[in-house]
Amino acid sequence: MPKELPGFYYDTGKNRYFPMKGPIPGSSRKRKSPRPILSNTEKDKGKFMKSRSDKLLHIRELCGKVIASRKGKLNFQREFLKKQASYPLISKYDGTQRVVDSALENLTVDINLAEGLLNTDILLTGGMNGSLCIFEVGKVEQGFNQGVKCLPDRVWPLKVGYREGYCDSPGHLWRPPGAFIHMPSNVSCIKMSQKHPASFSETSSKNVFITTLGAEASGGTVYILNLSEPLDFSSTIPTFRRRISEITSFDHTVWTADCSHDQKRAVVGTNRGAAILDIETGVKSWVCRSKSDVFSIRFDNSENVVLCGLRNGTILAVDTRQKPGDFSGRLPQNRIPSHPEGHSTMGRSSARDPFQIKGKMYNTISMPSSVCCLASLKLYDQCFLASSMDGSIKLYDHRLMRGAIQSYEGNKNSHSRIQVGVDPSETIVMSGGEDYHLRLWSIKSGELLFEDKFMDTIPSVVCWPNTEGLQGVGRHKQGAWLGSEEGLFFMDWP
Repeated sequence: MPKELPGFYYDTGKNRYFPMKGPIPGSSRKRKSPRPILSNTEKDKGKFMKSRSDKLLHIRELCGKVIASRKGKLNFQREFLKKQASYPLISKYDGTQRVVDSALENLTVDINLAEGLLNTDILLTGGMNGSLCIFEVGKVEQGFNQGVKCLPDRVWPLKVGYREGYCDSPGHLWRPPGAFIHMPSNVSCIKMSQKHPASFSETSSKNVFITTLGAEASGGTVYILNLSEPLDFSSTIPTFRRRISEITSFDHTVWTADCSHDQKRAVVGTNRGAAILDIETGVKSWVCRSKSDVFSIRFDNSENVVLCGLRNGTILAVDTRQKPGDFSGRLPQNRIPSHPEGHSTMGRSSARDPFQIKGKMYNTISMPSSVCCLASLKLYDQCFLASSMDGSIKLYDHRLMRGAIQSYEGNKNSHSRIQVGVDPSETIVMSGGEDYHLRLWSIKSGELLFEDKFMDTIPSVVCWPNTEGLQGVGRHKQGAWLGSEEGLFFMDWP
């Protein structure tokens, strides 16, 4: 009897061994197990993660910062950040309901402790109910016996054992006693300089710009929160309210505002146009008058031009360089023509009709619906993002001021003012929708990186800590803070 050799069989007729390349004649064939059926969600997530992190690292070692692909040469760091963005970890903080659905800012300040000064992160939040709060991020609470402690709870993903052992939040939040006040009306805006780092230690000014919407009997008001001295929450006398001072008030609804990088000037959007404000003197003057509300406003990078997003869907570029004058000074009149991009599926839109604007302005853009958010970019200083109330999110170029150079598809909106967020590396754009989903896109390609629902209200505000992108200093610096009527959320990446 011939010996059995692994991988070969013996043919007695031919008296030789043959390799077993296929099934032996007469033997039973094994049935192939069917491939597991993947859900649409799993298929979509699979698309996002075609290139694994280890493969990207391997390519980086071989090719440096450039990855060659069918789409051309890609930047390694941007591709890696996109893969990270596809799989976030999200936590919800208890005890934060109805205080962070209209405004949110993250900053670093000094706080007085018995042991001395402590440099720590705080969140300044504003609500549609008029609430204004300070939350300290995870350090100071242990030194005091009072205040409200807010603990995080994982809300996405809910799969047990997913990235087990990874710390997915910056710790608890603590609201000190006296760090909660009610403003006269809804908090419509909280702004600090967007061109400085989050730490006040490196800025020329230590103030935070706050506006209220206004009520039926009175218009909106502009305030300054003075943080020139360290916060002291151990005092029995509340000091938070005493640090807030009124700069000026309007006879109109104040929807939005933005401040210059030296925090000496601000521009305010109202239901009658846009006004420039000297923060030190409180003197204000109109730069644009319109019968259509200015829902969104933003300085461009030169700070000589202000972008105004109107209720009728028009985006104006207004020149702020003008002779000093009183608040009722005359402005040049402009007739804004109709734009084909102002088309609305609900019938004829007012954005398509010619209308009168007073102010010194350049070219205009028309979006399909009311402009709810504008965001300027730093790396691409000629570009800005705009979103409208039909769900459109687009990237425009100041030099072209015609059609969009990029679109971000899939968002849902019909009437809500929802903020658009951009990470500090300007790789990712984020927005919530009226379907309660949060979506992330690649700024450059428009590719949808993440889409999921983990709350039962609209994610209306977003704040990225001002660091070098998702790879910032300290683990909690990597993530983004989200706000809705349901409360505060933190989105983190490994």
